[in-house]
Amino acid sequence: MYESPMTSEPAQAPDESPIPDARGTDLIRDFVSRLPAKPGVYRMYDAKGDVIYVGKARNLKNRVSNYTRAWGHTARIATMISLTANMEFVTTATEAEALLLEANLIKKLKPRFNVILRDDKSFPYILIARDHGVAQLAKHRGARNRKGSYFGPFASAGAVNRAINTLQKAFLLRTCTDSVYANRTRPCLLYQIKRCAAPCVDYITPDAYGELAKEAEAFLNGKSQTVKAELAKQMEEAAENLDFERAATYRDRIQAMSFVTQTQGINPQGVEEADVFGLAQEGGQTCIQVFFFRSFQNWGNRAYYPKADRSHEAPEIMASFLAQFYDDKPIPDLVLLSHDIEERELLEEALSTHAGRRIEVAVPQRGEKKTLVEHAVTNAREALGRKMAETSSQAKLLEGVQKAFDLPDVPRRIEVYDNSHIQGTNPVGGMIVAGPDGFIKSQYRKFNIRSDEIGSDDFAMMREVLTRRFSRLLKEQGEERGEEQAKDVQAWPDLVLIDGGQGQLSAAKAVLDELGLSDLPVAGVAKGPDRDAGREHFYLPGRASFMLEARDPVLYYIQRLRDEAHRFAIGSHRARRSKAIGVNPLDEVPGIGPLRKKALLQAFGSAKAVSRASVTDLAAVEGVSHALAQAIYDHFHESAE
Repeated sequence: MYESPMTSEPAQAPDESPIPDARGTDLIRDFVSRLPAKPGVYRMYDAKGDVIYVGKARNLKNRVSNYTRAWGHTARIATMISLTANMEFVTTATEAEALLLEANLIKKLKPRFNVILRDDKSFPYILIARDHGVAQLAKHRGARNRKGSYFGPFASAGAVNRAINTLQKAFLLRTCTDSVYANRTRPCLLYQIKRCAAPCVDYITPDAYGELAKEAEAFLNGKSQTVKAELAKQMEEAAENLDFERAATYRDRIQAMSFVTQTQGINPQGVEEADVFGLAQEGGQTCIQVFFFRSFQNWGNRAYYPKADRSHEAPEIMASFLAQFYDDKPIPDLVLLSHDIEERELLEEALSTHAGRRIEVAVPQRGEKKTLVEHAVTNAREALGRKMAETSSQAKLLEGVQKAFDLPDVPRRIEVYDNSHIQGTNPVGGMIVAGPDGFIKSQYRKFNIRSDEIGSDDFAMMREVLTRRFSRLLKEQGEERGEEQAKDVQAWPDLVLIDGGQGQLSAAKAVLDELGLSDLPVAGVAKGPDRDAGREHFYLPGRASFMLEARDPVLYYIQRLRDEAHRFAIGSHRARRSKAIGVNPLDEVPGIGPLRKKALLQAFGSAKAVSRASVTDLAAVEGVSHALAQAIYDHFHESAE
């Protein structure tokens, strides 16, 4: 969001050097004596050097001195102070800059005692691309590098896909890529089902297609009634001229547009552009529901569950959440909140600085805006209730896993491994992770098998995957696994599940023993006879195989884990195989770039024909010197020499 000119080398206070072996209040008091009375950001570190808290201040000296009081702290603050072994400070020009920098550092460092926005996915947009002579309707996520008009954000990819599906019916815009468009000789299926005007084969003039694109932009900009009125007028004219087929086309487009506006849910009449935040708390957990309104339409909502200590009040969580939320997202002109925050004017100033225009942050008390906020709070309360119910169910399942596999504690991190290949080609290993909150997809990992000698040896694949995984974990984390429980997502697994029977388990156990991890719980999950689900056999080191009851919920849970690992491994394998299919042998020849490769393929027709060509024939191709022709010839014939 914001990077202070001083953040590249975070500077400590003048003549700053902490008292040797000092901690807590004494150490902080020593820093305070040398702090400037300026705005800035401070970081607290524990004895290991990990950042445990990031805060901002209008006056660093006054703010940090509050930690030196002997009383009046909450249990969370008191613990944080006692763990502090060092501090760092960065001064800023204004308090608004300090707020932006604080949010940036919290997202990056994820300190233990801060409120942390855990879901940090970018939002999808609808793009009407203009980098081609014929506009394209597309889903877009990430940096806005393409020329065109962007509409959003939408709450999810599914919401964008549904909107695009309906916009195709309403405006008949192409969704194909430029390469597909350039190579069409006849209309595709989308034209047949009346979702594209087929500009690729000149079934519509460029000017007429351009009008469709303009109508789509007008519709997405909130001018739906104007567009529908114009189409209704054209439908009537077509009917009067007895052109009923064209009139029916206009009718279908109007119906599609009506469907879009009707299925958006709440559509405010007086709120053109706003983000609405509703917060609900229960049982020490928090849910913030965010609704996105653009062009007087509801473009979806998303629930967030920020990580926060029980002692954090709702306004404090809301304030910290907002600063992190808009770190890398576009900001609307209006932000509506369910809870007032202490420094609302400061947040307005910070967001306005980031957006480069006036941003209003409000807590509505009446009218339509108040209704929108109440609707967001209701959704947050319901989503939190569902999550708590799911968490309770998940907790019971994990307790069942603990009992089934004789684990010392209820597992908080389960890693499941599977391999995928076709007769040894493009082998890939996959690791999925599950915990108290379900699947942790940010922790998934794929392993492209590196050894050329493995072939279709599943045992060797598993050995390579586990060796690479746990060798790296040892290097990064060390063997101290006891303190990982305090982290949001711990690094070390409490249980390793292998897709396979006794052979796979033995291979896995040998790797762990070799790495000095003999105490790490590992189990094999073998499919039943004829691969029947429900008849799986489980293998543990030094214990006879066993089965779970056919209707045991823990069995269903483990099946889901195994199926998810299988899905992930197969998907990774297919992606690698597809990439391999597109590899051209000419890409491996030094000195051949895109232009020379194109010239060679045009001259000989295929890479195989190039490999059979003589040096003289190769040198006859434009752009290929005699030396390069010799290099190409040697590349394809070195094995025969």
